[in-house]
Amino acid sequence: MQLSGTKALVTGAGGYIGSHLVELLVQEGVKVRGATHYNGRDHHGYLALLPKELRSQVEVFPLDVADPYLVRKAMEGCDVVFHLAALIGIPYSYLAPSSYVTTNVSGGINILQAAADLGVRRLVMTSTSEVYGSARYTPIDEAHPLQAQSPYAASKIGSDKLAESFYNSFKTPVVTLRPFNTYGPRQSQRAIIPTIISQLARGNEVHVGNLDPKRDFVYVRDTARAFAAVAGCDEAVGKVLNAATGLSISIGQLVEQIAHQLGYQDKNSYKVITDDQRKRSAGSEVDSLLGDATELKKLTGWTPEVGLEAGLKETIEFVRSHPSMYAEKGYVV
Repeated sequence: MQLSGTKALVTGAGGYIGSHLVELLVQEGVKVRGATHYNGRDHHGYLALLPKELRSQVEVFPLDVADPYLVRKAMEGCDVVFHLAALIGIPYSYLAPSSYVTTNVSGGINILQAAADLGVRRLVMTSTSEVYGSARYTPIDEAHPLQAQSPYAASKIGSDKLAESFYNSFKTPVVTLRPFNTYGPRQSQRAIIPTIISQLARGNEVHVGNLDPKRDFVYVRDTARAFAAVAGCDEAVGKVLNAATGLSISIGQLVEQIAHQLGYQDKNSYKVITDDQRKRSAGSEVDSLLGDATELKKLTGWTPEVGLEAGLKETIEFVRSHPSMYAEKGYVV
């Protein structure tokens, strides 16, 4: 399926990954309707950071995915749907689990039902590596058992299984993409990489949670490329596909790399403080995420293009050039 010339709906377009996907799709000749969560300030999130010439080509649509009627209206006339809208913060899911069910599960079924009814040509649902829980083996492939170690992960497993059911029951042309830990410019201070950068850029002290967990970090442009790749691949329909680098790094090692890029000479030149408030509970912590993207590569040819060192450099430059986004504050849930 050729994406150029099609019309695509991107839910969560004002979000971090969504805005990068919108940017990529417009560059590739796709007519984009970007659905952003309604607010009274008429603020479209990170779409405001797109170059003006690209932003002007995006049709912005205010949307709450929990409203099935509005979801259907947003999807009308679209060939392709990329569903990225979600509640994603793991710590907040401990406080408001029912909100995650409303947005991620009920919102997911609204998207799937509208796609089936309207006969869209391709639907890409967004999953997360968090659905695997702590690895029983590495690298983690798509056959790895699912384990909900947070209410967030549980809500995404529910959405994934609904997508599976719609393909099996109705042959809805759905693909589920499962990105591992995406990072890069525009990411909020809620995420680990921007919070480390912003703290060490202000001073020689960084507060973090557990330093031992390992993560497979994928640069955001590569994640956006994975979305476009699966949407354009007929053989991907009905499948769940990982987007991962196949490399992992511990949070402690990540702090060292970021500190080095920020000019700290050695470990003695900055202080790492483990903050209990930032730690997940023992049963909820995912110890290791290291992904296997063999199937995605086989079907689409996708491979990550940006390594961690280069990606961190770009992220540091963005954080430094947008100080108001990373103002000094306490722990962000």
